[in-house]
Amino acid sequence: MPVNNVKSALARPEPKYGAGLLRHDHFQIAYNTNDMDQAVALFSERYGIKEFRQLAGPTPAGGKIRMEIGWAGGVMYELIWGEGPGTDVFRAGLPEDGFAMRLHHFGYYVPTEAAWDELLVEVKQTGRKIVHQTHVPGFLRAIIVEQPELGHFLEYILPEAGGIQFFEAAPSN
Repeated sequence: MPVNNVKSALARPEPKYGAGLLRHDHFQIAYNTNDMDQAVALFSERYGIKEFRQLAGPTPAGGKIRMEIGWAGGVMYELIWGEGPGTDVFRAGLPEDGFAMRLHHFGYYVPTEAAWDELLVEVKQTGRKIVHQTHVPGFLRAIIVEQPELGHFLEYILPEAGGIQFFEAAPSN
């Protein structure tokens, strides 16, 4: 889709599902934080991402989680804050005291159930550990996969109808 009526001169290769965990459709960069309000202010003031869409609620284990998402061009930025049971993966790498943000994961869009099934086989074949799984029927399926040598996780998301609507309604900055 042209941006400001200007056609992109950059032809991008198509993702190659099943040919390596980084060769899927990368669309998201996520940071975790221990102070969401400060992280949102920082992204607004320093990086120009002034509007986010929030998703917040309890974790199945009884903790709390809050995510803020916003688009900048074709990249979705996600900020993640968690507290309490079931949020260890979302607090990974954060200090106990003082404001911090850390690169948490690169997010990859999975377009179909067949691609999802192939991804699960690929994760198993590569011996990678799934450290978090989510399935909210009608919204999305997601897995967070450990990548110790990269210093961050990889997340794979198969959005369902509600998830597609949620992502598409996130503000464009």
